[in-house]
Amino acid sequence: VMDLNNLGHALLFPFNIIFCILKSCLGLFIPSRRKDLRGEVVLITGGGRGIGRHLGKEFAKNGAKKVILWGRTERCLKETCEEISLTTGAECHYFLCDVANREEVYKQAKVVREKVGDVTILVNNAAVVHGKSLMDSDDDALMKTQYINTLGQFWTTKAFLPRMLELCHGHVVCINSILSLSSIPGAIDYCTSKASSLAFMESLTLGLLDCPGVGCTTVLPFHTNTDMFQGMRVRFPQLFPPLNPELVAQRTVDAVRTNTPFIYLPWTMRALVILKSFLPQAALEEIHRFAGCYTCMDTFKGRT
Repeated sequence: VMDLNNLGHALLFPFNIIFCILKSCLGLFIPSRRKDLRGEVVLITGGGRGIGRHLGKEFAKNGAKKVILWGRTERCLKETCEEISLTTGAECHYFLCDVANREEVYKQAKVVREKVGDVTILVNNAAVVHGKSLMDSDDDALMKTQYINTLGQFWTTKAFLPRMLELCHGHVVCINSILSLSSIPGAIDYCTSKASSLAFMESLTLGLLDCPGVGCTTVLPFHTNTDMFQGMRVRFPQLFPPLNPELVAQRTVDAVRTNTPFIYLPWTMRALVILKSFLPQAALEEIHRFAGCYTCMDTFKGRT
């Protein structure tokens, strides 16, 4: 009986693949149904500035019931929280929390549940970059990047996902980077952490396929114009312009509403995945030289 079942699955497999491809192509022309964000409680790590700040405003504008900001700088969190409340009318809260600290994450998660309620949309956005080569990097700085950019997602997801599964309602979002797929010199700590983060989200997304009502979205943007990558320069900014954080926030919220698992910004970044799958290493190196990837971090200053 098992052999017949396997044979049946094998015969249906190519038709299932063709169906999925056609369904995806059809989605390019027919607008996807967007879920209502009213009633959602959104928590954003690194929510005080940069992309996180714009994510808070965008979720609130799209009807989120409550927005919660986590971060390490109270002044930025307070300013953003006040701006969201004044401009959108949404209920906004902020809490000091370093996602690199596992015990602090679990402690603050408990506080959030008691004071605000169950988080239904978790946005893992917090990240740091030191912008140095391996040999020029301090060991503690290297570890800090991995703890915040990668392990922080483990702790926040473990803190909030169980309740989402109980409610059969929730969404886990990761603001990743195209550098997780195409690394550059001078940001070895960041590229490594984002590659690990992408693997985490790929595994989590597959693991939640049979969990009704709970989804995942991973956003892979190109260089975004924020203070975190201040000073970074691409060779041809007309061909490869940096993204606006407002756009990244808008596309992220839209991806959550359409339950899109992975989104590349801009969509042309998908070409990197295709090219890396068949081009020889020498050709890929020429592409990096042409785009100025080898020198783009030479003028890096970072957040001051």
